[in-house]
Amino acid sequence: MPDKRDYYEVLGVDRDADQRTIKRAFLKKARTVHPDVSDDPDAEEKFKELNEAYSVLSDEQKRANYDRYGTADGPMGSGYVDFRDIFGGMGMDDIFSSFFGGGSAGGGRSRQTRRQGRDMAISMSVTLEEAALGCTKTISYDRLAPCEDCHGTGSPEGASEKPCPRCHGTGFVTTVQRSIFGQVQSSSPCPDCGGEGTVLDQPCEMCDGQGRTPTHEKVEVKIPAGISTGRQLRVRGYGEAGYRGAASGDLIVSVSVEPHERFERTGDDLLCTLEISMVQAALGCTIEVAGIMPDERIVFTIPAGTQYGDTIAVDGLGMPRMGGGGSRGRALGRVKVVVPQRLTGEQRELLMKYAKAAGESVAEGKRSVGEKIRDALDDILD
Repeated sequence: MPDKRDYYEVLGVDRDADQRTIKRAFLKKARTVHPDVSDDPDAEEKFKELNEAYSVLSDEQKRANYDRYGTADGPMGSGYVDFRDIFGGMGMDDIFSSFFGGGSAGGGRSRQTRRQGRDMAISMSVTLEEAALGCTKTISYDRLAPCEDCHGTGSPEGASEKPCPRCHGTGFVTTVQRSIFGQVQSSSPCPDCGGEGTVLDQPCEMCDGQGRTPTHEKVEVKIPAGISTGRQLRVRGYGEAGYRGAASGDLIVSVSVEPHERFERTGDDLLCTLEISMVQAALGCTIEVAGIMPDERIVFTIPAGTQYGDTIAVDGLGMPRMGGGGSRGRALGRVKVVVPQRLTGEQRELLMKYAKAAGESVAEGKRSVGEKIRDALDDILD
């Protein structure tokens, strides 16, 4: 398999090119090699190569790793997380296909008649600790964003829209066809203005008159304390940009909370396992465990006579309640009584005495010479 071409060579830019130059080069080449517009049998592979180069060089961290180590992930991987790769967000290929579907302000291709941008959806995960404390996460994804050159208007400053000469500003054209039943008249969106009724006398070169371009975006999302799996957060204005300055859609973030090694979440309660001995279960004890918050300790009071599977509750040390004004759920401890698999001679003797005092029938069992020697050594060491 041949080595990959240098990303700068793929885009046709110098290694010191700024982000605007990189984006211009990508859009210019994409308009010629994208499978939606190119007849080249290798168009799909060429666009994948172009998209890969742009996805690396348009991101500061990936580009720095690539310049230094020759790979976007660095020598041992980086802390950068691209949520579109993990959770199935739209990639640049999908975004650019949508861009071509939007069409041009000039003439000839199908055009965008819907102005407002669509909402976009993406998924992300947080740890249970992050869900308990609340945090801010940075999401990286691709979208159609307002064009930087024309500020989303679709044309340079000073340019203007004018009525479409074909439909005379109505946005529709009427066609008349002859049939055996006579003349049939129908109306359809104007192919020159896409139903807008206006055309630009000087479309923006960067966005081709749409007012938006495919962009690699980063956005910070605030995760509220107490969030649970399945909750959705809405980030206003970070969905698909609208056509020619129309309102952008929103970014809908679906959150999932990762499983925890010690706690099982049930609503706002946190359940953990408390391992105690049969003696502690019989006589009662206190067990202290680390809580979900930093430096937090939970003290469970185990009453005498506790049975296997009993649950002990401590109020106010579970998960924060969203919108609960600082209130929290319960910490729950499920008791697991651990029976020793190995007893010293002294322990065995004491348990035998207890069994006789309680009138319980137990198996005496014959102990091997090795077990007797081991018990004797244990007694000496104790």
